[in-house]
Amino acid sequence: MAPAAVQVSTRALNKVIQYEPRDLTIGVQAGMPFAELSKVLAANGQMVPLEGPWSEEGTVGGLIAANTSGSRRRLYGTARDLVIGMQFATMEGKLVQSGGMVVKNVAGLDMGKLLIGSFGTLAVITRVNFKLVPIPAVSRTVLLQYDDLKSATDAAVAATRNVASPIAVDLLNPLFGAPHNLRGYSLALLFGGNQAVIDRSVKIAETLGKMRTLAPDEESRFWGTVRNATPNHMDKFAEGAVVRISTSLTDVAKALESAEGPAMAHAGNGIVRQWFTRPDTASKWLAASLKKDWKGVIECAGDNAKSSLELWPGVGGDFAIMKQVKQMFDPEGLLNSGRLYARI
Repeated sequence: MAPAAVQVSTRALNKVIQYEPRDLTIGVQAGMPFAELSKVLAANGQMVPLEGPWSEEGTVGGLIAANTSGSRRRLYGTARDLVIGMQFATMEGKLVQSGGMVVKNVAGLDMGKLLIGSFGTLAVITRVNFKLVPIPAVSRTVLLQYDDLKSATDAAVAATRNVASPIAVDLLNPLFGAPHNLRGYSLALLFGGNQAVIDRSVKIAETLGKMRTLAPDEESRFWGTVRNATPNHMDKFAEGAVVRISTSLTDVAKALESAEGPAMAHAGNGIVRQWFTRPDTASKWLAASLKKDWKGVIECAGDNAKSSLELWPGVGGDFAIMKQVKQMFDPEGLLNSGRLYARI
């Protein structure tokens, strides 16, 4: 990423603009801390389930620009499923409004979707409107342990196909699970709903293998550790890197099996991550994954390592269109040049 001559901050844009609890919608300024938004919503038993790496310290606009999501994407989706409107400032000094405050209100091209995951390379997000999700009355996390990956994968498939649909279905390899005193491959299931739903879900989960149910405080710590795995890793290893690959659901097991370091998979979405202490091993695993027709990027790396890494080696056929979109929004290439995996 090229050094910035001028920095644009949305820090002062930190307010709730419009909140309709009964309609399950909210509009907030982009500089509002996501943690603060979560507190406002929790007072009414609602949430925007987009917690992921750095969400505890990031802003709404930052999380949307990075298209951040975590384990709960299995049930609730990603930012593109939860954002219903957006306002952004262009390089021409214009404020553009896309969508609104109604869940189904977009006809034609939803320009706001272009900004999600753009890493600030197209425009400056100033406001985001979300559709909200009720916080489950009761939640429960169960951990199941297996000696082999096939058994763990079979259980994950059974969990996703079950009537008691889990919020999260994560597979942890032995190295990722070790800090949690887990041996072998582990399956983490998060359930939510009323007490009757929870009781039925746990009863079904008991049929999948040896199970441990987490107490509420254990549950909070566990998912916090999963959510913050990348920030914690980068704090420990300045030259470390994190690779994210996307596979078909049937290839999740193969991807997880190929990992030599700590790795985990959102088994219901085909997202697999591995954490590396050295950039060269990260590049090697990513290259091998691309040869298997999986998609992948180096999602995070230390500042010194980035200059020697090809962060997005497997660009697809739509990259030409992406460059045209960049040209339309920012013809002089002034916004976050090189920020999008050193490509745009």
